[in-house]
Amino acid sequence: MTNPANTDSHTTDKVLQRQMSAGRRRFLRQTLLLGVGHNIVGAFAASAELDPGPNFIIILCDNLGYGDIGCFGSKLHRTPNIDRMAAEGMRFTDFYATSGVCTPSRASLMTGCYPRRVNMHVDERGGAVLRPVAGKGLNPEEITIAKLLKTRGYATACIGKWHLGDQLPFLPTRQGFDYYLGIPYSDDMTQRPGQDWPPLPLMENEEVIEAPVDRSLLTKRYTDKAVEFITTNRSRPFFLYLPHAMPGSTPAPFASKHFEGKSANGPWGDSVEELDWSTGEILRTVKQLGLDKKTLVIWVSDNGAPRRNPPQGLNLPLAGWGYTTAEGGQRVPCIVRWPGRIPAGKTCGELCTMMDLLPTLAGLAGAGVPTDRIIDGRDILSLMTGQAGATSPYEAFYYYYMGQLQAVRSGKWKLYLPLEAKWQNFSGRTKPSETELYDLKADIGETRNLADEHPDVVRHLLTLAEKARDDLGDIGSPGKNQRPAGFVANPVPRKLRQQSAVTAARKKGLYRHTR
Repeated sequence: MTNPANTDSHTTDKVLQRQMSAGRRRFLRQTLLLGVGHNIVGAFAASAELDPGPNFIIILCDNLGYGDIGCFGSKLHRTPNIDRMAAEGMRFTDFYATSGVCTPSRASLMTGCYPRRVNMHVDERGGAVLRPVAGKGLNPEEITIAKLLKTRGYATACIGKWHLGDQLPFLPTRQGFDYYLGIPYSDDMTQRPGQDWPPLPLMENEEVIEAPVDRSLLTKRYTDKAVEFITTNRSRPFFLYLPHAMPGSTPAPFASKHFEGKSANGPWGDSVEELDWSTGEILRTVKQLGLDKKTLVIWVSDNGAPRRNPPQGLNLPLAGWGYTTAEGGQRVPCIVRWPGRIPAGKTCGELCTMMDLLPTLAGLAGAGVPTDRIIDGRDILSLMTGQAGATSPYEAFYYYYMGQLQAVRSGKWKLYLPLEAKWQNFSGRTKPSETELYDLKADIGETRNLADEHPDVVRHLLTLAEKARDDLGDIGSPGKNQRPAGFVANPVPRKLRQQSAVTAARKKGLYRHTR
């Protein structure tokens, strides 16, 4: 996600700001010093016995487009490992991120909720994503996938780009992960004139171990550490969250020397082909360790490829680009693989979302979905396993652009809402928009507006949109079921400190993190 400009001119209204301020005070009072959020006993129903559940690996790419891999139509990029994963598993063709940008999308993956539900749809200044030294982050009172799985005895690791807050209470180690290695925000958020940002840090757990990090080595380093984590924990259930930094947000994505300059699509293609190599290494390790039939692997992107000139990433056959509510912005490629449980070579065209990962994994692990709060996602195991008659669990899916509701989908129909001032970009430009209705099954490219031909469908989708405004909110109207984000009063930059004894020992190979 590229660095958005400050959008104070069209941020949420004063009512929502008061709600967020109240949430900040409540968070500071209840969570910052006490570390609330680690103790989640009683917040969900779980069976008493800790039977070993399957292993889970989520591979998340950054800004990778719907048409950037071979099994989803790319003719530019060589992705044999990802294509093999699809042949051995299932493609989801109607799978959605909940935002066209990365922070909100990742918040949904972790919590099973719409970004507005957990107040992660904008940063504290109204921008589209969290920036370095942000005072806002994912509230530790939220229950993440990692927290749920730890109650079932899972080893948990986050290896890659986090982007849900760079302050200590918001880091992965405070959100249910035993181990963290990665950059805390986007790869383009580097030192520059006019921004008091630190050198891009590589963190291990809660310590910066390198700054600025060599971005060309990120995919390889993440992969190597992921393989090590899998190998170390092969005899117990584990959850590996591998959110890559690539293709990322810079004009020229990064790749290691082995892949640099080797693709037919410049730096973007180089980074995609290295991600394919990484996927192959993960699947090879799982197979070599005899874990194939014990491991569910999910491969997905956080949002669509952004518009570049000349074009780099591809969202075809979808319309539009990342950072928008067009199909190309929020519909993403998704592949699931679990030999013996997920049928090979199948395709699912039912509407599913990033929010479904939490309830699905929780169910498989024997953990219950939290009952003390609204969780928007649904268990989609029946769709993953190809159960006869299984259908989408959604009456409606809502497309938000930061805080503004712009579209709604129900079944095959997608309605772009008529708006007097539809947000167009992160700098605050707006323009009026008309009612647009598309049949996404017959017209995946959103080329034929059917609003005049189906006024009954339009009315129904407008009614669904009002339900979202009441529940989740919209511009000028906070949702009645929103929860506060986390806030710290005096955020500090994540900087490289004087080398500690532990860091020195780790570099010499004398120390290994084995939690």
